[in-house]
Formats: sequence, structure tokens, C-alpha cells
Amino acid sequence: MIEKNLQDLKKLIEENKAKYSQEIRELYEEEIIEQSNERIKNMIKIKHEEMTKIEQELMESLKKAMRTDNPAGKLAQKAADLHHQWLSLYWGSYNKEAHASLVRMYVVDERFSHYYDKNQPGTAQFLKDAVLFYTGMNEQ
Repeated sequence: MIEKNLQDLKKLIEENKAKYSQEIRELYEEEIIEQSNERIKNMIKIKHEEMTKIEQELMESLKKAMRTDNPAGKLAQKAADLHHQWLSLYWGSYNKEAHASLVRMYVVDERFSHYYDKNQPGTAQFLKDAVLFYTGMNEQ
């Protein structure tokens, strides 16, 4: 996903160069133009680093929370909130119904359940239960 974003960003920069090169070069020095392009590229890198950090913290929190066997507990709710933060970076905004639907899919789609369960079986189910409590959409 990040690689695609970087490719899209490079494409956008190239398209802007092609469309507006003459006007931009009349107004700004080459160094200023390149600095601007680098800032845009670095924003993606910073966002990727933030996503990676949140994901690592999420996985560590899930691991600890699972030991409590309480998806409504403090540690599990921290993990659910980290999952919310992580998703929001991808989605751009947050929707609790979409969040709940996504974690339900984690349990039934083995591609996702394998990702979460690879180090500790039952993690996808636990995350689902924690997020459903977090969103107020826990199944009765």
C-alpha cells in the first residue's frame, strides 16, 4: 500500500511538472521546487513510520491483553483504540460501524485471521470482541 502511494505521489509530481512546469519555473527557483517535492515525499514516509509504530504497539497491546482474557478490560480497550488509530490513518476518517464490520471479517476471512493468529491463536477473535465492545456494537 505504501509503495503504491509513493508511486502515485511520484506520478502526481511528474504530472504537475508536465502541466505547470513553465509557470512554476517562472515564479520559483529550481531549488524551491525540488524542496517542495521532497517535502511531499517525506510526508508519506512519516505517515508510514507512524502507521508502523501504531501497528507494533497494537500487536504488543493485544498480546498483553489476551493474557487477561477480558476483551472489555483496560488493556484490550487500549488495543481497540490503537486499531482505531491505525485504521484512521488508512481510511482518513473513522466510522465505528465500518470498524466493527472489518473486525468481524478478520475472524471469517482466513487471510486476516492468519495474520493476527500467527503468533498467538485466537488473537483475531479477541480483537473482534474488544473492538465490538469499544464501538458499542458487541454481540449479545
